[in-house]
Amino acid sequence: MTVFRSFPELSGAMPTLSAAQIDQLGSFGAALDVRAGDALFSAGEPTRALFLLDTASARIFRPATPIAAEAPIIEFGPGHFVGEFTLLTGQNQYLTALVTEGGRVHRIDLTGFRRAMAEDPALSDVLLRALLTRRERLRDSPARDALQIVGAELSAAGLALRTYAARHMLPHRWLDSTSPEAAELLAATGLSAADLPAVVLGDGAIAHATPGLLSEHIGLSRSPADATVEDVVIVGAGPAGLAAAVYAASEGLRTALVDGEGVGGQAARSSRIENFLGFPFGLSGGDLAERAQTQALKFGARIYTPCLVTALDATGPGYRVTLSDGKVITTRTVLLATGARYRTLPLERWAEFEDDGIFYAATEIEGRACGGRPVAVLGGGNSAGQAALFLATRDCSVELVLRGDELDAGMSDYLVQRVRSDPRITVSTGTEVVGLDGDDRLGAIRLRARAGGGTRVQPCSGLFCFIGAEPSTGWLPSIAVDEDGFVLTGVQLGPEQWTEPGRRPLPFETSVPRVFAVGDVRVGSMKRVAAAAGEGASAVPSLHAALAGLRADSA
Repeated sequence: MTVFRSFPELSGAMPTLSAAQIDQLGSFGAALDVRAGDALFSAGEPTRALFLLDTASARIFRPATPIAAEAPIIEFGPGHFVGEFTLLTGQNQYLTALVTEGGRVHRIDLTGFRRAMAEDPALSDVLLRALLTRRERLRDSPARDALQIVGAELSAAGLALRTYAARHMLPHRWLDSTSPEAAELLAATGLSAADLPAVVLGDGAIAHATPGLLSEHIGLSRSPADATVEDVVIVGAGPAGLAAAVYAASEGLRTALVDGEGVGGQAARSSRIENFLGFPFGLSGGDLAERAQTQALKFGARIYTPCLVTALDATGPGYRVTLSDGKVITTRTVLLATGARYRTLPLERWAEFEDDGIFYAATEIEGRACGGRPVAVLGGGNSAGQAALFLATRDCSVELVLRGDELDAGMSDYLVQRVRSDPRITVSTGTEVVGLDGDDRLGAIRLRARAGGGTRVQPCSGLFCFIGAEPSTGWLPSIAVDEDGFVLTGVQLGPEQWTEPGRRPLPFETSVPRVFAVGDVRVGSMKRVAAAAGEGASAVPSLHAALAGLRADSA
């Protein structure tokens, strides 16, 4: 049996189920006989089932690409189950499974799979560990050629696609548009530099690709035909929204989580979080988002990104959440975890260089793009300190620029000490960025001391901006906010702002009944990852109470 022949063995990817486990898992599906050559599933079709092999065997392979032959991935035999992380996410299949030896299999559809995950904790652990390990292996296997992204190294559009693929743990290959392999792939698919960024999949290519187009193509967007009435729609997939999704779904609520960009919110842009409870050695924001996303999916939450919410109609018993593509989700309650939009500087060419050199995150993707070159980090908070330290480890000379006069005014002490002691980081306090220079991409910034003096030019291949954010509330109906636009909730609401007779607002409830708010969008939030996650979890009892009241009113 060939088991990921070219990759190191990882525990948990190929569990051989015992006779008792086969009987238990098989009870959630239906037995059928298959013959050699039958397809259990094919690349490009929706994910519909997990297959438990009783006496049959199967081979998994990546179909041929425009420039590469078919590639074998793995072989499964009796006692194994055939399935991958798409069972949780709903993504279309990107590999093909063919029966190599006929026999009996158990086909467990998605409903049966969810029942198995919910009703048998021991079996659920075996399944989940295997699905995660397989996905991790596939991200570094020939399977990644099933989704190839081609674009310019530092283009914002290409970066958005790479970030989307990374946050959704999609096996994929990134090809810089200047590489010979990219040129060969573009020629084979009839694309040109004018079509970039582009995505090449097994069943076609997408020119001028965006995360939204990619999501639609691979089955990760909400179907227009889905008329499900949700118990809660959570708007925003940062730590607050993810925590709410985990707890709401685990307690049996029909939960949909939507976000206009991707999973993780601002936290996913952090290269290292060291003060999150339970992780003494720290973890990246991307890792935290992946783990939380997996938990939410495990309990049955449905996650749709990028899905930008443009309107909320809260005038009827079934609230209507409208997405930018015109799709409407009907729900009984809404939880706002929209966080905030990044602030920018009112500088000439800012928008132009957002495509080529200005970043709002410091992760491995940006680190590889800017490694070994001079960069600048703008801001004086923890995110700015973490970014500066991370970029310094990528052999960048880093200029940390902040308007204030004291580094420790907004940054945790442990970060202050590390920044000050790192010889690769220059701290410029009382300084502001007053200009941007470069040809087709950012090459330098102009800095000026606020106390007076001339302007100096600093070489800069990447400007990492962490200067705060503003609440994302412009699309909301008449919800009470403070003078800065942050949402008022619970006891913060006065009698004149709460109009539903017979009760006071629940914790985290906004001035619109059955619409709740948590995290950075809410007045009084701590603007910390752990606090946001805590608020998301703490709002779920209020959701239950609101739903109970709705049921009582309709009885």
